[in-house]
Amino acid sequence: MMGERTNVQDALFYEFNLERHVPASHLLRSIDRFVDLSGLRAHLKPFYSELGRPSVDPELMIRMLLVGYCFGIRSEGGCARRSISIVTARLSPPA
Repeated sequence: MMGERTNVQDALFYEFNLERHVPASHLLRSIDRFVDLSGLRAHLKPFYSELGRPSVDPELMIRMLLVGYCFGIRSEGGCARRSISIVTARLSPPA
């Protein structure tokens, strides 16, 4: 079953807006302007079963692989850890 992010869900106890936390000049915004993955799900649909748990959204997975490549991160786990540390640093109150 192909997973897909169908809506943006605000957090339960705090509001986090990615648009406010990623600068306009950031590398990821430049990549986003040029990478069009709109047809990816339709292209991959025949390879997914209708049974079982939903998978990771294929568009999200490709985007995470691009982030890993651009920042020299060699594994999915490393990419996830790096993402968490960046978000944590941005949400932490100043000392």
